[in-house]
Amino acid sequence: MAVKKKGPPKSLAAGRPPIFQRTKSISRKSTKALINRHHLLEKRKRQAIAKGDKAEEIAIDAEITALGGIGRYQEASLQGQRHDRGGDSSWVLMEWLQSCLSSEEGTIRGRRLRMLEVGALSTQNACSKSGRFDIERIDLNSQGEGILQQDFMERPLPQDETELFDIISLSLVLNFVPEPKERGAMLRRTTQFLHPAGRYRVAPGLATDFPSLFLVLPAPCVTNSRYLDDERLASIMASLGYSKVASKTTQRLVYYLWRRNSDGEGTPGPFPKREIRSGPKRNNFAVVLD
Repeated sequence: MAVKKKGPPKSLAAGRPPIFQRTKSISRKSTKALINRHHLLEKRKRQAIAKGDKAEEIAIDAEITALGGIGRYQEASLQGQRHDRGGDSSWVLMEWLQSCLSSEEGTIRGRRLRMLEVGALSTQNACSKSGRFDIERIDLNSQGEGILQQDFMERPLPQDETELFDIISLSLVLNFVPEPKERGAMLRRTTQFLHPAGRYRVAPGLATDFPSLFLVLPAPCVTNSRYLDDERLASIMASLGYSKVASKTTQRLVYYLWRRNSDGEGTPGPFPKREIRSGPKRNNFAVVLD
């Protein structure tokens, strides 16, 4: 009887039962298209609700469901945080804060700094793993434990000092707010959740960076917009009492760390939607402060 030839040895994984199914990866192009389409539909839905057009609202809901609903959108967002897609934006923040957080004055009266992470997708990012922060995480559509489902614009205002934060993270959040005036309102609202600047006199090592706002946007929002550039953004932030501590621009993203310098508003506005760059290939991203 002929002897059967043995094939190549199988890997250990091949002999294991299928305990879990890996999430199918979404290509970068598909990820971007899905997220953009989802937010366009959400914007159209808000407009339909404002007009009282129930038929349009139902039709848009059906299209969102056909795309996979919020679950598919959240999956695409998480794919964007993979290391091969640019990774976790909070690594940049931790690099900027490394010096002051590693000093003996890296706490306030012996406690860790408080962070509010708006639009949180994970409890395992660089800030979470650092052990330097007590973090409250919120998202409009929370998909995981440790992340509260909450709209930042509807979050109750702090009632006392214990409900204030040392730093707020708005990483890839502002660009998904549909209207320019609403983006300005969101930036203004961050000041109501931060400690006053004078708090850090007891820890001078922290005073150069806190209280602060970590802001991340897609690079074209600042580098290729008709209505916003770096100088314009700095003026808007100055009007809210912020000054730029650090910034970084890559091909895909712009990162900023803004320190709150005053409790009231600084440079007077208003900042209407005004063209500062011309050209047919510019985008229309804008931030408006009345």
